[in-house]
This record gives sequence, structure tokens and C-alpha cells, in this order.
Amino acid sequence: MLVFPPQLVAAILSIFLFLVLCAALVLIVVSLRRPTTLPLVIAGIMVVFGLVVVAISPVKIPVLVGMMLGLLGVAVAVLGGNPATRRVLEVATGGRVRETEDGGIVVSVPASGTATDDGEAVRTLMRGGTVIGYLERVAVVVSIIAGFPEAIAVVVAVKGIGRFPEFAASEARERFIIGTLASLLWAAAVGGLIRLAIW
Repeated sequence: MLVFPPQLVAAILSIFLFLVLCAALVLIVVSLRRPTTLPLVIAGIMVVFGLVVVAISPVKIPVLVGMMLGLLGVAVAVLGGNPATRRVLEVATGGRVRETEDGGIVVSVPASGTATDDGEAVRTLMRGGTVIGYLERVAVVVSIIAGFPEAIAVVVAVKGIGRFPEFAASEARERFIIGTLASLLWAAAVGGLIRLAIW
């Protein structure tokens, strides 16, 4: 039986993870520039495949290389969560909810609000969702890599408290739950991949 030295296996694993994360990042940037689902699905499959390989790997990569991969992983988690969450929300809402440029939503209201061209009264809820999502994913992926996943509960609690007044509209509640779960799952998968590779 052929046995490879642990240093060689660690080097191969490091190169493999670097290539997987770089390819996923390129696909994510493509998906951000031209919103399509296929590059994002391929990036997600690559991240999950990398996670499986790292989980069954008998060696861990060196910490210095792991720190560089960690930075790349944070970029993949933070940038990739935006198009992934938007696709999940599009599927979940069936295109019924109109979105603003900053990630908020436009909902119809009975008597107050701003009127649109067709005379419908509207109100914008959950403004700044895109920036909040980026910050949320940074906090989640860094807390997982650092070995402090309990911080995720703090992130969700702070986000929920900040959004609580807007939960009167069912669209806002639905968007908050689905968007938060999709964002957390993406960041947790990438964070788990890096955490398992290093420790």
C-alpha cells in the first residue's frame, strides 16, 4: 500500500482548497455582474465538495497557509452570500415582492405612503438589507473560523431586534426569515470548510 507523507498530503490539500475557493470566487463575481443561477450553483457545489474533502482529510493544512485561505474564504462567504440569498428569495417569493436597490422591499399600504405611477400607495421596508447581509456574513464566517459559533446567536438577535418594528408586514417577516437562513447557511458552509481545514 502506497503511503504519502503528511506534508505532501497537506500541500496537495492546500493547493486544492486554494483552487476551489478561487474558482468559486470567480463564479460568484460572474453571478454578481450578470445575475444568473448556473455559476452560483456551480460555486455552491464546489464549496460543498471542498467541505467534504476537508472533512475526510487525514491531515490539516499549516496555520499560515490556513490564514491565507481564511481570507479567501471570507471573501467567498461575504460576496457569495448576496447572490445566493437573492436567488433563494426569488424562488421563495415567486417574484411577488419588489426589491429596492439596497436590498429593501416595496409593499403596498392602504392609505399612507408614497404613490407609484399607477396610483398605488407603497412603503419601503427593510432598507439596507444588502449591507446588513454583508456584515452578517462577515461576523458569521469569522466567528466559525475563530471557533466561536455562539456569536451567530448574537448576530441573529441583533439583526432581529433592529428589524422588529418592520415585522408587521408579512412580506418583511418572510423575507427576514428566508434571507437570514440562506445567508447564514452560505457563510457557515464556507466558514466550516476553512475551520475544518485549519484545526
